[in-house]
Amino acid sequence: MQDFEEIRFYNEKEVQESLQHYIKHPMMKALLHFTFPEKTSEEIKDIVLSCKSIRDFQTKIIYHSVGKIIEKSTDGVTDSGFDKLKPGESYFFLSTHRDIILDTSLLNYTLYNHNLVMTASAIGDNLVQKTFLMALSKLNRNFLVRRKLSPREMLKSSIELSTFIRKMLLEDKRSVWMAQREGRTKDGSDYTQQGVLKMIGMGKDDLSLTEYFGKLKIVPISISYEFDPTDVLKMPEILSKRMKEKYVKAPDEDFKSIIQGILGIKGRIHVSAGDLMDASLFAEIGQDFGSVNEQLKVIASKVDQEIHKNYKLWPSNYIAHDLLNNTDRYASKYTFKEKRRFERRLKRRVDFKNSLELNSYLLMYANPVINREGLYDKED
Repeated sequence: MQDFEEIRFYNEKEVQESLQHYIKHPMMKALLHFTFPEKTSEEIKDIVLSCKSIRDFQTKIIYHSVGKIIEKSTDGVTDSGFDKLKPGESYFFLSTHRDIILDTSLLNYTLYNHNLVMTASAIGDNLVQKTFLMALSKLNRNFLVRRKLSPREMLKSSIELSTFIRKMLLEDKRSVWMAQREGRTKDGSDYTQQGVLKMIGMGKDDLSLTEYFGKLKIVPISISYEFDPTDVLKMPEILSKRMKEKYVKAPDEDFKSIIQGILGIKGRIHVSAGDLMDASLFAEIGQDFGSVNEQLKVIASKVDQEIHKNYKLWPSNYIAHDLLNNTDRYASKYTFKEKRRFERRLKRRVDFKNSLELNSYLLMYANPVINREGLYDKED
């Protein structure tokens, strides 16, 4: 029996030991005082030491941390589709991924508000190299996706990861969050990578791929930010790719993105749960498409359709689309004031003399509109 030692989060016995060890760590103290500014150090200590489980830590501390982030850096968070889900049931949330920390935090905040099972969430081991960040991730029920492995090690790691996901969903009845692609979407265009689905499918055991997927209760999740606080930080990588140059990430780049994602202004945020992809859908895919590659391609397309359909489009998306195309096609979707606000943001972040930079920044916000238009084109 596998123990998943290299990728698992803490078990309940380890929670209190870790909290006692890290309670005086500068980053933990900063998190706690940010979360509970009105409480004394002794009161905060009492809260921390009352946490005997991951759920305690998530509901007594992290839930309130997310609430403070929402209060200080957003114009509010709304949600839709979660009333279709059943309390006590586990789901596999395949999600858009724009922010390293906030995507999963906002989903769990929403799940808790709806009395639904909170998730174990995938996180790249490259993001938790610091010992404190590793401990914090394990306290928050993150499991590791190992990066930068040899092909042989990657295969072994993928099998272990898929088996762990299967165990959590089908045996432990624990919901799981995973991004639809490896790494964050930088250009604003959310598409599911077949490689992610292939890895998930490695846990199927003796079932066919579609039979197994039919048991996972996959729910596509769209998380849309009116303004991406890390948009300008994503530009160097986007420009490198567009110029077909190799991009080398700076050593502290991910950490800067985490901090900016938490503290930066985000405007409004919407978290949307799509329709449950049930067993009958996968049975139909299994009947209509013979090869596994064809099935994976169709499943990815179905996930994308739900994500693009349910992605909340903000005035910023419509404005960027109109500016990109030099049109007023979507002028009814935004006000003059909203357009001026976006244009001011654009001028602060982009060199207008660099046409590729300007085009790339506008595409980052316009792509969700383009993807929505693509849905209508398919229907026609």
